[in-house]
This record gives sequence, structure tokens and C-alpha cells, in this order.
Amino acid sequence: MDIRDQLYHHVPRLRRYARALTGNTELADDLVQDTLERALSRHTMFEAGTDARAWLFTIMHNLFLNQQRRAPAQATHVSLDETNIGDLVERDVSHASVQTPTSDPARRLEIRDLDEALRHLPDEQRAIVLLVGLEDMSYADVAATLRVPIGTVMSRLSRGRQRLRDLMAGGTPPAQSAQTGPSAKLKVVR
Repeated sequence: MDIRDQLYHHVPRLRRYARALTGNTELADDLVQDTLERALSRHTMFEAGTDARAWLFTIMHNLFLNQQRRAPAQATHVSLDETNIGDLVERDVSHASVQTPTSDPARRLEIRDLDEALRHLPDEQRAIVLLVGLEDMSYADVAATLRVPIGTVMSRLSRGRQRLRDLMAGGTPPAQSAQTGPSAKLKVVR
């Protein structure tokens, strides 16, 4: 299979993950384009016989992190509208009697709440929750994609899922303080 055919095969998954990461259709499309451009320009680095999906998600994840580092003040969250909600859910519905998420107002609200809860997760946890839950990747594939140990994947996934459960049950997101990071939680004792 040609590299272009492999890339074409993975575009829907890349778009879905990019939209979940960015929360914005235009930014997601740009991220997918950058990912495909980088993959094409560096296709000689791809090792035949390995998982092309994991390679592409690694490229996308690294590009996303680089974009986040470059312009943190420019990042704004745009909520999913009705046309985007359906993109996060598999569209392989074979029976007309099955309702789509956008046809049920209660389901639409649940998805909106889930989207908002995902925005409150730290980037490291959100990426793992999305790769495992949305893209159905194995822990080993996620570890290879993000270049972290498998134990880190399991730990972040567990903490991310628990935080999502808390937020969906009506918990409040962590307060935004002026000081962030590890030192914000430390207290100097003399």
C-alpha cells in the first residue's frame, strides 16, 4: 500500500482526534493538514511494517503541543455546535430506527457537557482519554504514540476518567489561580 493511500485511510480518525483536541473545526483542519504535510515530507522516516496510525497520531500530538507552547494566549475554546457533535460519534449507523446524537436533545446536552468536562482536564490526561476512548487505541499504542511509559498512560487515564466522572456528576472545575503549576500547590514551611 502506498504511503498516500495509508494517509488517506486515516484522515477521518485524524480529523476526529484533532477536533476533540482543539474544540474548533478550523484549527482542527489546520492541524490535520499540518500532520499530513509533515507525514508526506518525512515519509522516509516511517518504518514499514509498523502502525501508520500510531505514527500519524504521534506527529499530530507533537504538532499540537508545539502549537500550544507557541501561542497559549491565543487559544480559545469554541463549543461544539450541532454539526460537529455528530463527527465525534461513529456514523456507521445501519438502521434508520437508531437515533443519532443530534436528534435527541437530552443526548445533545450530555455530549455538550462531556465536551466542556474534557476542556477542564489537563492536556496530558485529555490526550490519553481521547486516544483510548474516542480512537479505541490500546494502552501500548497510546504509550508509543505519546512516548511515555505504559504505566503513565494507565495512571493518567485513571485520573482523567475519575475527573470526568466528577465533573459530569456536577463537580466544579479546578479554580484558575494566578499561579499555576506544581509550585502553586506547595507551601513553604520553616
